Amino acid sequence: MHFISEELENYIAQHSAAEPDLLQQLNKETYQKVLQPRMLSGHFQGRVLSMLSKIIYPLNVLEIGTYTGYATLCMAEGLKPNGTIDTIDINEEVADIQQKYFNKSTYSQQINQHIGNALTIIPTLNKKFDLVFIDADKENYINYWNLVVPLMNKGGIILSDNVLWSGKVLEELKKNDKATQILLEFNKLVNNDPRVETVLLPIRDGLTVSRVL
Repeated sequence: MHFISEELENYIAQHSAAEPDLLQQLNKETYQKVLQPRMLSGHFQGRVLSMLSKIIYPLNVLEIGTYTGYATLCMAEGLKPNGTIDTIDINEEVADIQQKYFNKSTYSQQINQHIGNALTIIPTLNKKFDLVFIDADKENYINYWNLVVPLMNKGGIILSDNVLWSGKVLEELKKNDKATQILLEFNKLVNNDPRVETVLLPIRDGLTVSRVL
């Protein structure tokens, strides 16, 4: 579902910072070789992630849902010189593409790649985070939220992707549509959580920005 016209989306991309060459290569390879390439953050959202990371200037970043590593590399652009990103994905089939592009980047020594269940990996990291990006299985969004909020530094930012879910959040809920049900509950939870202040941005499929108080 396009919330604005494709023509306007193209205009927005053309009048935003250019997509770096390495990310263009990763974008192309993802569409050629990986199932569901729509999951890729892409040029415009990637530049949004880069800009937010540069504003926050994080020491520790957590990404839940690596996919092929596009968003990882975007957020790495804003890291402090001694900063790190811990990025987690349960799908080991995309690990080689992730590693290929991480190694090509200037951030390879700052990216910690984890394969497995984020709910079990996150408690082992023993870090406080300045920036978190939640972009994994929607059924666990509430679980991820409840796990990461206590791990945030004051003023830290949590980004939650796909919160408009192709407009399904406005449609009549279909039987057995667990993902949409969870997202409806998640959006309400985040907006009413007294530990954060939140704004939901209509970027691509919906991106919530929550600042920890």
